[in-house]
Amino acid sequence: MHFPDEPTIAARILVVEDNPVNREVARHMLERMGCAVDTAADGREAVDAYCAGTYDLLLMDCDMPVLD
Repeated sequence: MHFPDEPTIAARILVVEDNPVNREVARHMLERMGCAVDTAADGREAVDAYCAGTYDLLLMDCDMPVLD
């Protein structure tokens, strides 16, 4: 649900986080702000997603499994 007084950001964001709970919390928060969000669970998935899409912003954990 979006409330009128919340900021709206029209951005496509890739969230890269290996913890599934953190990944879903980040997705939910960003979607409430109007962002389109894709997620990846490891560094390899992040590289593949980045190469396949166009993102305005990548939010990535510093220590990722498979590929940092």
